[in-house]
Amino acid sequence: MIPPMKTFLTAFLLACALPALAGEAEIRQALKARFPSIQIDGIQAAPMPGLFEVRLQVRDGPHILYTDAQANYIIDGSIVDGKSGRNLTEERLQKLTAVDFSALPLDMAVKVQRGSGKRVLAMFSDPYCPYCRRLEQTLLQIDDITIYIFMYPVIRPENANHSRAVWCSPDRAKAWLELAASETPKVPAASASCPNPVDKVLDLGRALRVTGTPTLFFANGERASGGLEVGRLRAKLDEIARASTPTRKN
Repeated sequence: MIPPMKTFLTAFLLACALPALAGEAEIRQALKARFPSIQIDGIQAAPMPGLFEVRLQVRDGPHILYTDAQANYIIDGSIVDGKSGRNLTEERLQKLTAVDFSALPLDMAVKVQRGSGKRVLAMFSDPYCPYCRRLEQTLLQIDDITIYIFMYPVIRPENANHSRAVWCSPDRAKAWLELAASETPKVPAASASCPNPVDKVLDLGRALRVTGTPTLFFANGERASGGLEVGRLRAKLDEIARASTPTRKN
């Protein structure tokens, strides 16, 4: 079965050319006339001259398409800056899907801290997700970090009690790392019957449109899905930490 997003994009790309248009309001009107069910959040000039960015709201969150001023062509893809190599579409989506980090209920997360903890990261993770386990190995290579782990057992929901047992353990950080970062998962010996936030975290993840694990949230609210190479992750954390450090006046 074709996923809903693919079905929508296929209809978009196979549609007949739209009439010549004069601006953003007309682009919106024409697209809504042809595709009444779509939700357009906004239209603005794209980074590439001559193109407009069309921001849509789909089941998984914001999505970006591009069109010319006459809406004769629809482009589903990324704009990459040829000089810097930056993926401008990806950066834009990071801004659109950002959250208020200070509003995250960190008391529902397992806290792992190494060193000064100045680099801060929150993540939704399933201990049985292969990409999550790989990311845990990457994070072990980064010092001076604080990680808030929202246990999100969606890969193997039948093992959700293992996450609950982590919460019920005397040392949650140690129990989590033994379960999620060791070569062979070590299930905590603690009972899984203590009051725990796992079900609330599942609701939180759905509310934040966390559709896969691992999903990372940086201190500036930006999110990233999947694992990141250690150098890139460290550079991102350092960049955000520097930006949040007040400039000292002489």
